[in-house]
Amino acid sequence: MRVIAGSAKGRILKSVPGSGTRPITDRVKKALFDILGPSIARTRVLDLFAGTGSVGIEALSRGAAYATFVERERRAIRTIEENLAITGLAGKARVVQEDVFHFLARQAEQPFDIVYIAPPQFQGLWARTLQALDETAHLARGGVVIMQIFPKEYAPLDLTRLKLVDQRRYGSTLLCFYQSAAVEGGGED
Repeated sequence: MRVIAGSAKGRILKSVPGSGTRPITDRVKKALFDILGPSIARTRVLDLFAGTGSVGIEALSRGAAYATFVERERRAIRTIEENLAITGLAGKARVVQEDVFHFLARQAEQPFDIVYIAPPQFQGLWARTLQALDETAHLARGGVVIMQIFPKEYAPLDLTRLKLVDQRRYGSTLLCFYQSAAVEGGGED
């Protein structure tokens, strides 16, 4: 697992000890950032169920202004902190050891432009997380939510503010892209 592009390009990232996390593959990460393109510059990124921190770190390496990593497992928190040190990106990051749902239940200090969610598989956490985001102000106007799940887990959700706008499958990984329904539907600017 490595940083693919940007200021930390080529840096090798550490994995979380044990088998409790499933890091994004370099192939899927490259595809994701090819989709996001240069729009990543100067964004605020929220990496939920952050694991190794690979996605948020890639965003920072490519010019994101700031990233918040939320993870409850202590070994993962240590790994994220080590990976931020390896890449020299710790000054643009905040690492929060907390349950994702407790984090989302609090009022957002400042909304995020990109929210990346990669929850443990087959626990329904992806749907619960999207529903929690749908009810909060954590996503900035015009922002995007990206969900990483196993393809067989996906089912349509009845969301109020978020709308599915794209899906991309890469083997056993499905990326689902959501935006504010008001923005997609031509709401106020």
